Amino acid sequence: MSKSIIICGTGGQGTVLAAKVLSQSAVMSGHKVLSAETIGMAQRGGSVVSHVRIGEDVFSPLVPEGEADVMIAFDASEAVRNISYLSARSVAIVSRKVIQGVTSSLQGKSFSPETMIAALEEKAGKVVAVDTDSVCEKIGSAKVANMILLGAACKEGLFKLEDVELAMKKLVKADFYELNKKALEYLAVS
Repeated sequence: MSKSIIICGTGGQGTVLAAKVLSQSAVMSGHKVLSAETIGMAQRGGSVVSHVRIGEDVFSPLVPEGEADVMIAFDASEAVRNISYLSARSVAIVSRKVIQGVTSSLQGKSFSPETMIAALEEKAGKVVAVDTDSVCEKIGSAKVANMILLGAACKEGLFKLEDVELAMKKLVKADFYELNKKALEYLAVS
């Protein structure tokens, strides 16, 4: 059985690390993995989309539109921007955070996380909205939203917490391991 995952956010949020952790987790469990990133202007806060495909019957690293089993979105606006990957069988783990684009801000537009999450609920089979800002505040770091969302995905049974934790330990610098472990486990074990 294969699993196709879309991880989306903006530059600096940790989307690429989250993709590497999930990929490493699958490889360490003996699965074939193909992955790719479409990064664009990520260094300037631009969109980042990582594709992770797991399984023996996967032959391309890019997830076709409408074929994502899982979406992990670091902000609700990026989730909506990538809504075409979702289907009625998809599970979307989404931060309630909304990062408004410069053009929208200059035009005086504002985006409501509730509106965006409602749009996702119309397309996906299940949407889990996470208040990552609140959890980051409780943990004491704004830089661990990626692990919070991976933990939420583990809680939903999409990935095994132990596998993700082992992969994270291998990829995250030792100085930051305990903080990232705390973030990963915050929702996963509650």
